[in-house]
Amino acid sequence: MIVCSCNVLSDQEVRAALSREQMPRSTSQLYGCLGCSPRCGRCAGTLRRMMDEAMTGTAVIDNRFSGSR
Repeated sequence: MIVCSCNVLSDQEVRAALSREQMPRSTSQLYGCLGCSPRCGRCAGTLRRMMDEAMTGTAVIDNRFSGSR
């Protein structure tokens, strides 16, 4: 699933970056690990939740992108 349409980043790419030994600690570091930079910023909240999930080891469900409205 695409979580950043400006940079065309998938949730799998983000999770792979978050599973590295030197996990990024901020969204700006995460963008850097993925070789891009923030543009419109609409994905920042989702990326932050994914980072929190990776740090705590808990799953965060975000239905905003799953089509269930």
